[in-house]
Amino acid sequence: MQLKAEKVSFAYKKGVQILNQVDFVVNSGEVVGLTAPSGFGKTTLARILAGYERPASGIVTLDGAPLPKSGYNPVQLIFQHPEKAVNPKWKMRRVLEETGGYTAESLHQMGIMPEWLERWPRELSGGELQRFCVLRVLNERTRFIIADEMTTMLDAVTQAQIWNTVLDFAKKHDIGIVAISHERDLLEAVCTRIERL
Repeated sequence: MQLKAEKVSFAYKKGVQILNQVDFVVNSGEVVGLTAPSGFGKTTLARILAGYERPASGIVTLDGAPLPKSGYNPVQLIFQHPEKAVNPKWKMRRVLEETGGYTAESLHQMGIMPEWLERWPRELSGGELQRFCVLRVLNERTRFIIADEMTTMLDAVTQAQIWNTVLDFAKKHDIGIVAISHERDLLEAVCTRIERL
């Protein structure tokens, strides 16, 4: 399976061009790093690849077809700021159950305490909330993961633990990953190749 952006351009309403004729490809099983200075459109491209934004021109395809407009999106975006990704009116148990549930083992792998399941998003720290956001995309319907600065707010030990869990799951299920980060060392450690915007 292949996720592909062809000749993608994007400009903000004020006319500022952020992406210009960008081509980008990630295949099943690949971990592709994406790097660029701040303000060069990494997050915008991530949102376009996952279907959250529409490009001004160009197209994104999944195995040659447009991204689905309803149902579960096989291209899942993990936001840098997890509070933007969860419904504040749902307890965390429901957040996980929406996408397929969890196991005691998966909670442990993500460092999630069972009692956190009964908390509201506002009752968790940013790092705790991000663990839930990562875990909920690790299901068999996901074919590609766009990880936008996924572990930036976590300490180095937790970063390694979460990346190892994600990479193991992706390898087992032949999932492609786009890893967006300012940390070159991280990208070199986890990626099969690195692209620059």
